Amino acid sequence: MDVLFNNAGLMPVSMLRDGKVDEWEAMIDINIKGALYDIKYALSLMEQQKSGHIITTDSVAGHFTGEGSSVYSATEYAMRAVMEGLRVEEVGMGIKSTLISPGHAQTELASGISDPQLRAAVLKSETETGLTATDVANAVMYAIDTPDNVGINDVILRSIDQKRDY
Repeated sequence: MDVLFNNAGLMPVSMLRDGKVDEWEAMIDINIKGALYDIKYALSLMEQQKSGHIITTDSVAGHFTGEGSSVYSATEYAMRAVMEGLRVEEVGMGIKSTLISPGHAQTELASGISDPQLRAAVLKSETETGLTATDVANAVMYAIDTPDNVGINDVILRSIDQKRDY
């Protein structure tokens, strides 16, 4: 079975009042449109084969919105809608859809935050309590390794030491 793993994103969080439109547009382009284009191209092949698995990583920010993350959370909420729509549209086609929503993770996402205070707060939470790439990969493999008749549709994954929801 072929698997598409959508795992690209930007997180230049900022307060709405700062009006960082260029950052908002970049998040929308990468976080939403990038995943949609990937799905478009993989889906036609998977539909022909009548099998496949599309996995997209979003964030717990798609379930909870925190200070400074309104636009970022909006892109992550959008991916929840896309992946649920994909699941519904592909019923009976042999195609699985899974959304993996990690909490704080040890990534380079914070490096794109232009606000120094928000960047420092995110960096601190990621390094102190963040999931590793292996933690997220294990969740992806769990979803992939299910029997053909089982779909893991939505996974929220957090470190047991993460204090905040987002």
